[in-house]
Amino acid sequence: MTQPTSKILLINDEPLILKEFLKGLNAAARALDNPFGISFIGALTAKEGLQLIERDGDIQVVIVDDKLYAVQDGGRRQAARTGGAREAPRSLQVSALKLVQKITALRPELDLYILIEKEKEDQIVDALFAEAVDGYFYREERDLRGMYRILNAQIAERARTPFYDALRSYVLAAKDAWHTPGHSSGDSLRGSPWVNEFHEFMGEHVFDADLSVSVKALDSLMEPTGVIAESQQMAAKAFGARKTFFATNGTSTANKVILQTLIAPGEKLLLDRNCHKSVHHGVVLSGARPVYLDSSVNKKFGVFGPVPKATILKAIEDHAGAQLLVLTSCTYDGLRYDLKPIVDAAHARNIKVLIDEAWYSHARFHPDLRPTAMEAGADYATQSAHKTLSAFSQAAFIHVNDAGFKEHLFRENFNMHTSTSPMYSMIASLDVSRKQAVMEGYKLLERTLMLATELREQINSTGAFRVLELDDLLPDEVKGDGIRLDPTKITVDISSCGMTVDELQQELYSRFNITVEKSTFNTITLLLTIGTTRSKCSRLYDALMRIARAQRAPRRLYRTPDLPPFTELLHLPRDAYYCGGELVPLLDENDQPNRQLIGRICADQVVPYPPGIPVLVPGQLITDNIVEYLIRYLRVQNKVELHGVVYQGYFPSIRVLSAAEEKKIAPLHETAPERRAA
Repeated sequence: MTQPTSKILLINDEPLILKEFLKGLNAAARALDNPFGISFIGALTAKEGLQLIERDGDIQVVIVDDKLYAVQDGGRRQAARTGGAREAPRSLQVSALKLVQKITALRPELDLYILIEKEKEDQIVDALFAEAVDGYFYREERDLRGMYRILNAQIAERARTPFYDALRSYVLAAKDAWHTPGHSSGDSLRGSPWVNEFHEFMGEHVFDADLSVSVKALDSLMEPTGVIAESQQMAAKAFGARKTFFATNGTSTANKVILQTLIAPGEKLLLDRNCHKSVHHGVVLSGARPVYLDSSVNKKFGVFGPVPKATILKAIEDHAGAQLLVLTSCTYDGLRYDLKPIVDAAHARNIKVLIDEAWYSHARFHPDLRPTAMEAGADYATQSAHKTLSAFSQAAFIHVNDAGFKEHLFRENFNMHTSTSPMYSMIASLDVSRKQAVMEGYKLLERTLMLATELREQINSTGAFRVLELDDLLPDEVKGDGIRLDPTKITVDISSCGMTVDELQQELYSRFNITVEKSTFNTITLLLTIGTTRSKCSRLYDALMRIARAQRAPRRLYRTPDLPPFTELLHLPRDAYYCGGELVPLLDENDQPNRQLIGRICADQVVPYPPGIPVLVPGQLITDNIVEYLIRYLRVQNKVELHGVVYQGYFPSIRVLSAAEEKKIAPLHETAPERRAA
């Protein structure tokens, strides 16, 4: 097993003192137990120290002198002339407060200690009270072995994985299981002539670690008080939240839980129409009265962008009684909002903010990707830890910064959606992915961003493929909104390669063993993560170069039909969804758009996937534009998933309210909000 490397940086402006500290601390590291591979390095100036922190991802702890001075040039010359007999004049480089703030802005996951004089203890501690400082050492004390032990313990604390450690210890104790699950640590499969292959393929510990809530030592996800609670607290600190909750049903369920917690039936909700369908499902479950905000669209490439800032700010002003604003940042294609002014505007109207960060869980751990939603002031953020970190599929985080957070109400809604038999290995993977993010996330992301830059250059060099940059992706209406691009999402224009996107994906898959994240009619999207390697990048570049060398003539590509603008919401989505409804075909007997659908009210969510944006939501008015769009989409996109469309034999149909149901349920303008008791 490879031992980790951990560097501790000491920033002190006195060369002799710095040398003495480094010599003694490194001697202690060699002499004492050193499981984390600790070594000590130094810097004489704040500038040099910040450069080292930015350059070296193995730095885990920084010790800062409470005051850093610089010798003035005139003083150096005077000291040289007098043989150093007179002390050179010195000027303050930077205060400890300022330097701590700079370090935290660069790498908030680092542990920080201050080297102080004992007589100035109160002054320094008071000045740094609100900062992310983990402790203090007295400069005049030279207990370097004791200092090393403290720092070693601090790294050990940050590297702990309370839940995973408990799970591993329990599994290795080999307890006899007289409880669920039925495979009984894999005993039902092991040696079976029919299913032993599955046991061997999955591995022994997959089954050993698949345990039951009967194991009290492993805590309860539904009401944690032990190792799960401890792991969640450590995750909250890592991601900059007041509280963090582990979810084992993905960000999809996390979004529904938050909507049900914050919205009472009939209360207003502002949301990006481009939100993940789980948010739209949350609208149905919570009984919210949604105000849909049309996202921007780049029609040239079929890419859906953020909602224009002007649209969001106007909606905030026009709907001051709204309870919640929901936005997606970053989008599937890597477009991320300038969130702070939007969050500030919402808070000024007492509107809480939820940011779906499903594709952005890695951002906290590299300065080029921040600020995160939490750092921008959002009240809630949901993250799919499995998308860009090392957690298992379905593993997600819910981060909370809401000062008025009603934890009991949240817990009731959380438990409504959470299985009473969660998969413990999934919880462990959240614990471990947090550990990896704080211990080596910066280092891994630095590599990922470097690979992304190299891969962009390589793809562009093929001549047949072109990486779309921010300006290419942004629709015109949002180009002044301060939107940025996550470089780990690479969207490639394939229109010059002489293949359709389906042909290209099939070629990459069958000939080169490569699967891409998603596609539009003329683009493919590549996702780079902390697991991306240079070898994978080289294989992709080689595949694209071989395809490009075939020099196929460009072909006409069929554009995806433009998504119709949102029409009108006539009933609460919840009310429409829970009606029985009736199925009405999209086509009439002459294979033409069915006019009987015009003016009807949809009872389901109808979602082409990709891109995953609802064409219709429950309670929405159906127009001729929408019917024609759905028919054209089905005809042009023969491999598309169209969720919400029901086939009666060969005839695609959608569920709509019957005439009697339309009369029975209240129109939206008559719906009065039901206020939840505080």
